[in-house]
Amino acid sequence: MILAYIQNFNGKFKKASYEIASYASAVAKMAGTSVLGVVLGSVAEDDIKGLEKYGVEKLIHIENANLTPFDPKVYSHVIAQIAEKNDITGFVFTNNNEGRAIAPRIAARFKAGIVSAVTQLPDSLSPLTITKKVFTGKAFAKTVVKSDKFVLTLFQNSYGLVENPVSMSVESMDIDVPAPAIKVLEQNVDTSGKIPLTEAELVVSGGRGMKGPEYWGPLEEFASLIGAATACSRPVADEGWRPASEHVGQTGKIIAPTVYFALGISGAIQHLGGVSNSKYIVAINIDKDAPIFEAADYGIVGDVHKLLPQMIEAYKKMKAAEN
Repeated sequence: MILAYIQNFNGKFKKASYEIASYASAVAKMAGTSVLGVVLGSVAEDDIKGLEKYGVEKLIHIENANLTPFDPKVYSHVIAQIAEKNDITGFVFTNNNEGRAIAPRIAARFKAGIVSAVTQLPDSLSPLTITKKVFTGKAFAKTVVKSDKFVLTLFQNSYGLVENPVSMSVESMDIDVPAPAIKVLEQNVDTSGKIPLTEAELVVSGGRGMKGPEYWGPLEEFASLIGAATACSRPVADEGWRPASEHVGQTGKIIAPTVYFALGISGAIQHLGGVSNSKYIVAINIDKDAPIFEAADYGIVGDVHKLLPQMIEAYKKMKAAEN
């Protein structure tokens, strides 16, 4: 059986929650077994019901006051107890802060080989062999896990949602849930309504070629028109032109959108390390020798400040024609 840890975000499921269920279902199908979903904390009933659309046949839902705030030691202890009472051969987690905090503890507890930040299904399960990008996406490596059990962390927005409707049973268990050692003094909840970068299908990102914060209006307008999240390179965040939360790259957020628009971004290796998992990269830069063009699927050599207004106008005309 494959255990899928299905994270809830303040009582709700996001795309990442259903994506991990989809991925675990596909791995289970390869192994000729089923998925055991684990949900910790209070979650809306409709969200839980939606998991059966993505192949979760059995769900263990544990609600306990000690699960708030998130403490990786407590969560790992609870998940390990559930695994010990079921015949678990593999674990899958989302490759975000929470998943990365739990996965190594589970791997150590069960002496399981761990492969992090995977973006595709294993090539085989006997032994588990999986291909993943290395060297900031410039090469591929085949990783082989020879232990009896395995732990995988799935890169967000890399596998997608794949429906596999099943009939799901929801159960609880008598589990020891120790008190968390963490005390939250203050919590800031994002109520901006913006699309989270790690979940966005489309991302419009700007670099130093945008010249300054006062020139960001057209970029924001274009992103809003196409329903994209906004991002930036590290120098832009360091200069304070954009909030640090928008910084993508090796030292910022690592993302995998369907389309990544790199506007005025030179394409330093540290930046490409955070966006190389994008399915398509569209680059606009005035410098024809900019490194970003080596990674881009589509590139335009030109002034982003002249091209952006033209892109906005073209998109508006296209939408008007559709209506």
